[in-house]
Amino acid sequence: MAFLQSEPPREPLLHAPASVLLLIGLLVLAHVARILAPAGLSDEFLTRFAFVPARYGGGFDTGGLFDLAAPFIGHMFLHADFVHLGVNCVWLLAFGPIVARRYGAVPFFLFFAFCGVAGALAYLAFDWGSPAGVIGASGAISGLMAAGIRLYPWQSSHPSDTIAPVLSSPVLLFTGFWLVTNLLFGIAGIGVGGEIRQIAWQAHLGGYFVGLFLTGAFEALRGRRPAKTLGAD
Repeated sequence: MAFLQSEPPREPLLHAPASVLLLIGLLVLAHVARILAPAGLSDEFLTRFAFVPARYGGGFDTGGLFDLAAPFIGHMFLHADFVHLGVNCVWLLAFGPIVARRYGAVPFFLFFAFCGVAGALAYLAFDWGSPAGVIGASGAISGLMAAGIRLYPWQSSHPSDTIAPVLSSPVLLFTGFWLVTNLLFGIAGIGVGGEIRQIAWQAHLGGYFVGLFLTGAFEALRGRRPAKTLGAD
């Protein structure tokens, strides 16, 4: 009888894997810790861990090896304000689960780190010697976005164990959109100003393109070769 039937189980509010939620938690914790720290200590965090090209171009007190290496990862855990942090967390929640479910927790964190470092290197290449630093996880998240585009089943006949090739129509269209959007940021100077750049289009593109091709490498490590199930254009 209908009234004796148990109610179907409710879907959980968040379907994201624990690794994605943990990463979001770390980003939030790092931001809260910085803004609650005394002003001098908060400024010290920015000075030491923001990615500043001048640190590598001879126009900055470089310190030791740790001071040179730490900003490549540290800048991803610094955000200008809660809006900056919130936008990044929303995008991370949108694309992170696709990568985390596909490859697992540890490869997900490595993918995030590789793309973030690639974004920093792209920013360094375009702004060599600049004293303007970059903070935020946008470069790393752009890489996850690229992976998500390749992993998404664009056709109903698209097997779950294959990925869309780089030259497939969906990937090319989204890549073109992301490229044009970020170049417009650069031309218009959006997000540029002060000592820290909240929006660094160079880091976005560096992380994105590395993520686009890194997906194929991670597929190989996963034990499956990328199959061109979608026609290349």
